Amino acid sequence: MGRGLHGRGALFEAQPPGLASRLVGLRPYQLLTSPYEHREPPFVVLAGARGLGKSMVLAELRTAYRGHTPVALIDCEADRLTRLPGERPAATWSPVWQALTSIAEQLREPVVHGAGSIDFPRLEAGLLAVCATGWGARDEDSAREEARRILLLSDPARRWSVIAQGWATKVASRLIANVSGTGPVGQAFIEATLDTLFDLVWTPNGLLKAGAEWYRDYPGASGDARRGLIEIARDFRADGTSRADAERWLLRALLADLGDTYRRRWERMRRVGRPVVLVDNVQSGPGPGLLKAVLKERADGIGDQVAFFATLRGHRHPELPDAVRHPLPEVARASGWVPGASPSSHALLVTLPPLTPEETRRVIADMCVTDDATRIEVPPQLPYAIHRLTAGSPLGAAVLGQAVRQNRPVGAVSPGELLTAGLKPDGDAESDQRPVYRELLDRLVPAVLAEELAVLATAHDGDSARALAEARLGDSFGAAGVNRLRTQLTTEGLPPAAGYFVGDPFLRTLLLLRLHLDDADHGRWRAVHRSLLSHYEGLPGNPDAPARARYRLHHELALGDTGFAVAYLRNTFRVIAPRAWLETLLFVTAAPYYHAHDPHGRDIGAAGDHRRAVALARTDAEEEPPDGVDAALHLTVRRLLHAVWQVTDPLVLPDEVVAGRMHFDLEQLSNIWPAGSEPLWRAAQQWPEDALAGRPLRVPAGDSGDGGLR
Repeated sequence: MGRGLHGRGALFEAQPPGLASRLVGLRPYQLLTSPYEHREPPFVVLAGARGLGKSMVLAELRTAYRGHTPVALIDCEADRLTRLPGERPAATWSPVWQALTSIAEQLREPVVHGAGSIDFPRLEAGLLAVCATGWGARDEDSAREEARRILLLSDPARRWSVIAQGWATKVASRLIANVSGTGPVGQAFIEATLDTLFDLVWTPNGLLKAGAEWYRDYPGASGDARRGLIEIARDFRADGTSRADAERWLLRALLADLGDTYRRRWERMRRVGRPVVLVDNVQSGPGPGLLKAVLKERADGIGDQVAFFATLRGHRHPELPDAVRHPLPEVARASGWVPGASPSSHALLVTLPPLTPEETRRVIADMCVTDDATRIEVPPQLPYAIHRLTAGSPLGAAVLGQAVRQNRPVGAVSPGELLTAGLKPDGDAESDQRPVYRELLDRLVPAVLAEELAVLATAHDGDSARALAEARLGDSFGAAGVNRLRTQLTTEGLPPAAGYFVGDPFLRTLLLLRLHLDDADHGRWRAVHRSLLSHYEGLPGNPDAPARARYRLHHELALGDTGFAVAYLRNTFRVIAPRAWLETLLFVTAAPYYHAHDPHGRDIGAAGDHRRAVALARTDAEEEPPDGVDAALHLTVRRLLHAVWQVTDPLVLPDEVVAGRMHFDLEQLSNIWPAGSEPLWRAAQQWPEDALAGRPLRVPAGDSGDGGLR
């Protein structure tokens, strides 16, 4: 597989054959056959959130099969597939029309070694019919170019391009000559225009004539090919459901042309495997229409032998309610796909998993090889710290690996330092450096949402997000904006998690870093957290109940004030259940820490992580516990708070010394309160190991089940 592409072996393995080998009938990168798993293949949809490397997988599939079997790749978010060309009449163009044209053009090139070119006479005739009307008297050059482009989809036009250019010139001139001025374009005009077109190209291009004859079966054609072409042109111009029906027939034409190629005796002898069509971002532009048309054709029994692979942002799509769903590892040896009666059951939706720690390490190692094959040394802890930060995001691992290569760190460097380091696009020495976290956010979040998301990343649920929006985002955003944003995140595979409005921990970390660095004095950061403090202080009920107090303490800690958290945890140590106490500790210490702040949230002291000194008891002598409290308990809780805050911080390297001190203080607490000793003692054994391994800390399971997750 290509550089940086790891954890996707279930797709690309050649022996034993992975999913791609079994569906395409060819081993990747090799002209060697592989047994088909299905007589007719499923429409494979690779699903997941942004950053999971879906587009990279499609690019790698194209590389793996190009030159061995016909391959086409389209991106349904590309401008050329979503925006009407400036010179094109709107009634004769659609994203699906453009996608089918692009797919056919790519399937012709490059020519598979030993096999002839693929002809698309049916598709060519339909495309010509659709775009034959609507041009104005000043559009002759554009009409000529469009006609020439379509005519080059058939083999004679390819071999005799000069003749094709001549046909195109005549077609365009005659079509425009038929324009009758203003007013609606009626059926009579469409008929006259198509008659002009096929008078010119029917006789000299026998292949196109055969393709045109196929439209005698179009609804309303009554067995007349020209009538069928007139009807498809009229349906396309009608838009709505009629246009969707016309687009489906154009897709059927493309698939029928491909089928003819693979049925011809000599072509069948020279071709192995199935043609491959790759559709990136199938949720956008022409993607839904294309997906729906293919699935409907297959459900209606009009089979084809094309291996479709698409990518979907998120895990759900309206056109896929009955799709067979499996995680990628489960389809490594068998797809488990059996189609049902509904169109969507002909799809196989495969969810892409995050990378494992070892796969993240290999991605970073790949990225740290320079153009002259020099390998950049990577601090041994760093790849695993990056995995903890990115939660296994392939994009995160690749970009941070690129940052390591460009910045060539000496000695220990933290993920947080890498996120704020400068980064240039590879191979572009002239560009200015941009912070790594900004580069990642630009690729993980639509630009129009970044500002609002950076604020709402501090919220914990819908209620706190709406309160924050009202206080900080203005009346124009409001509750509707919060609901809209939450729906969009969920649609893209990023639903809220327990305790967090932005559920993905990597994205949340990047957004919070953006909010903190937005201004030099961190004014917005303080204002946002104070708004949330006001929200939680104003809620009814007991403010010291653990389920409510933890939110207030979380935001006070984010502002740099540790006093309230230490006091609460100290005072409730023997009052609330040990598991609830540990859950509160974990939730409070999930507050972000970038450097030391005073209780007002302003930077203080020298740069560096001041939590370590507190956790290791180096500041105990300076601390004066309040009168009347257990001084030993106070200092132990204070040290533990800072230790957990530091070892669970995804922006720092795991600290073995701090983890050891955390173990000691948890055991000390289990001795102070024998009645609650078991959860505390078990946390003392588990948490240091989990923290050093980059695993989230969990409250040890007890009679009431698993505890909270950090």
